[in-house]
Order: sequence, then structure tokens, then C-alpha cells
Amino acid sequence: MDFDLTREQEMIRREVRSFAEKEIAPVAADLDEGEQFSSELTRKMGEIGLFGMVVPEGYEGQGLDYLSYIIAVEEIARVDGSQAATIAAANSLGIGPLYYFGTEEQKHRFLPPLCRGEALWGFGLTEPTAGSDAGGSKTTAVPDGADWVLNGSKIFITNAACDMTLGVTVQAVTGTRPGGKPEYTCFLVEPGMRGFKAVAMKGKMMWRASNTAELYFDDVRIPQANILGRRGDGFHQMLQTLDGGRLSIAAMGLGGAIGAYELAIKYARTREQFGQPISKFQAVAFKLADCATEIECARNLLYKACWLRDHDRPFGKEGAMAKLYCSELMGRVADHAVQIHGGYGLMKDYHVERFYRDHKLLEIGEGTSEVQRIVISRHIGC
Repeated sequence: MDFDLTREQEMIRREVRSFAEKEIAPVAADLDEGEQFSSELTRKMGEIGLFGMVVPEGYEGQGLDYLSYIIAVEEIARVDGSQAATIAAANSLGIGPLYYFGTEEQKHRFLPPLCRGEALWGFGLTEPTAGSDAGGSKTTAVPDGADWVLNGSKIFITNAACDMTLGVTVQAVTGTRPGGKPEYTCFLVEPGMRGFKAVAMKGKMMWRASNTAELYFDDVRIPQANILGRRGDGFHQMLQTLDGGRLSIAAMGLGGAIGAYELAIKYARTREQFGQPISKFQAVAFKLADCATEIECARNLLYKACWLRDHDRPFGKEGAMAKLYCSELMGRVADHAVQIHGGYGLMKDYHVERFYRDHKLLEIGEGTSEVQRIVISRHIGC
């Protein structure tokens, strides 16, 4: 068994970490406080190749393996969850469905600006009454001549309502299958289509510097050319997209846990009580030891899932395990980190409180922890 990263993967880690510390860390707190999505920062991330990382160069992607992409997400999340969310959603949820299921015409039309980091694309699955139950979508599309007419709404959609948004992949009910189950089809909806409105959501507890949107469709006419792949493939496309997206969320959990851990150990080494650094007290040292151990476990679990994907092996079970473990791990580490900081951990002057807030969505987005346990239990035959 070889646990070494390749030279290219090590280089990606160094370069992304350097970028995150120089470009993101100085502005992360202010962007979070102002609930400000930064197009400037997003374009800078595009300039260093953080978009379209696994897409072939023929579509202006980076042509890298999946583990390299996951390492990049991990390093951004180590500094700021909001910017990691922008990267993860753009690659896994935005670019992913277009690359894996789109026609050649769709790929050549949309992927180049997305892979260059000049534009973003949303993933419209969740609805006000359809979250974990993705099959409960109420958004509909009916044929009308050469077009489809789309009606309904989506909510909590990342990268879907900013000045960089190029479009959104939207799942809609398009009929009934034999046996009575709904038929789902995905449509590529573009800004400017009449009847389509995207509204940025504010007042979030976490990821406050990422763009989150509510989407409304009122008799939006969608040309046949904007069906993603084939009619009726929507549910399969969405589930396969979520399989890969779970690895991105796991990377955010791992990176966020590392970031919170590093803040905690730095503080513990410098904060003195009773005449010595608090890191010397077992109550603190044992917390940090537990964090370090769990982070190592999480890294191995996630990287194995990525290895399986890169070798075209089934990774659904391992992906769900990684998503579940890494997202909940960040919560445990962030909780320890705040406790170690004491009262200072509750103040926004100390970045650890942002990690504490940001972790929670990881247990909810792209399949809740409860859903991951369902997925895992089915894989093990329960």
C-alpha cells in the first residue's frame, strides 16, 4: 500500500495552501461579516486553476485526478468554508453534470468559461418541500411545441444568483413512468430567460460569503437543446452528481477540522493559566490528541474513496462514509477548539467561531447525516 501523494499532488497542496493564506485569510472575516460574495476572489481562484480540475483540457479544464481536486478543496476549507463552498459547488455540482451528461454542443458552449473561473453554474435540486426526499420535487416541465414550459421553485442553491452565474441545472417532473413513478428530466436554465428569477439569500448562519439562491420559474420556456442529456435521465443524473459531491463535502469537513485544530493548538501553546501554557494540562492536551487522531482517520477514509473513484471502482459506500465522518468530525473538532479558546472562542475577533458556525451545513447539505446512514446501511445489506 502506497500512502504517498504524487509530486503533482504535493505541489497542488503547497500552491493552494499558499494562495489561501495570502489571498483568502486576510479578507475571510470581513466577507463573512458583510455576507459578501467576492467575484474578484472567485476569479483569482480561477486564475490558479481551481475550476474544472477534473475536466479534460479539450474543454479548457485542468485534466487532473479526483484526489488532486479534493486536496484543493481541503486546503481552501482549512482557511475559509465560504470560498471552499464556492469551489466545491462549482466543480462537483455545477461543472460535473454538464461534463458527465451534457451533449458535445452543451459542453463546448458552457464548460470553457466555467473551467476558466470566469463564470459559475448552479445545481437546482432542493425545493421548499423536497430536501432529503429528492424524489418529492414539485417543479414541473411540460412540452409546448418545440419548447418546454417550466414552473416551480428551488431553494438553497449555491452559485446561482450572482454576477458570475451563467446558468443552473434544474430537475423537473416531466411525466410518469410505467408503474406510476414520476419521470424526471434536467434542464439548463440561463439568466435572461423570461419568467426565471434568482434571488440571493441573506441571513445565513454559515458560509455567509458564498452565494446562495432561491430560484423561481414562472412559465419559463426552455428550448429542446437545453435538456441535459436525454429526457427521463434527470433522477439518475442527480444521484450520480451527489455521489461525487459527497466527496467534496467530506473534503470541506476534513479541511475545516484541520483549520480549527490548528487554531486550537496555536492558542493552547500561547495561552497561559496557573503559570504554564494550557496545552500542558491533560484536559486540553487530550482534546488535541483526539482531534489529531480523528483527522488522520478522516484523511485516510476520504483519500481511499477518491482512490476508488480515480480507479473506476465503486465508491458509493466509501463516499457516504467519508461524507458522514468528515462532516461530523469538523463539528467535534470545532467544538473542542472553541472550548479551548474559552470566552475568546465566542468572539468574532477569533476565527474559530466561524469554523464552529460553518461546520453545521456539512451535516445537512448534499444528503444529511441521517441520509448518509441510510445509504451506508443499504450498502452493508440492512
